[in-house]
Amino acid sequence: MTDTPSPTRKPIFDAVRRMLGRGFRPAEVDALDQALDPVLLPEGDTSGDNDDTPAFLPEDSVPCVPSVPHIRRSERNRTQSPRTVGDAGIALIKRFEGCARLRRDGLVEAYPDPGTGGAPWTIGWGATRGGLHGFVTAETVWTQEQCDERLVDDLARYAAEVELAIGDAPTTQAQFDALVSFHYNTGAIARATLTRKHRARDYAGATAEFARWNRAGGRVLKGLVRRRAEEAKLYHSAQ
Repeated sequence: MTDTPSPTRKPIFDAVRRMLGRGFRPAEVDALDQALDPVLLPEGDTSGDNDDTPAFLPEDSVPCVPSVPHIRRSERNRTQSPRTVGDAGIALIKRFEGCARLRRDGLVEAYPDPGTGGAPWTIGWGATRGGLHGFVTAETVWTQEQCDERLVDDLARYAAEVELAIGDAPTTQAQFDALVSFHYNTGAIARATLTRKHRARDYAGATAEFARWNRAGGRVLKGLVRRRAEEAKLYHSAQ
């Protein structure tokens, strides 16, 4: 066992940013994520969860924007008959994601990430990707029906990934809903200490972990503080 900490994204992203002499484009962030995931974020890795490091990094688009899940497709396919998120979880996600920017013509337009003021752009209930059209941009518009259909698909996907991450740990519906909301917003269910504590049935410890995930763009955001508090409250309500 070595005392050398596992690598995290931040030094790599910082180095590449310095070489480019500018910030990242959405496609570049995605490409780096795909390249780094197998090395930096294996299942069970808790890199970046030490008390002296931020719970997530500026490159992780957390506020109102579900991050790219760090669970590989081959692992997702092993999940059979995934659990579904309940009404309380759906209500919590809708409350904090919102379906903002309704135009006069009835269409929903994209809005910028609160942490960066720009990319990744979000539309509807927290979508940052537009299916066949790739990333959401400032010009992307959807109908309300498209927003709602995308939410249904995303909820099913994130719920399946949470079930895979928590394994056979006893989990109430309230706990599951809180974990889905957390993962929907952070994409971190596979690597978070929160998940490890839940699997160990340390529910009090897991409850306390929610509050650590409150930063985006290198700073604490009030919206994330409120969301983590509500998720912790829902999770704890089952104890």
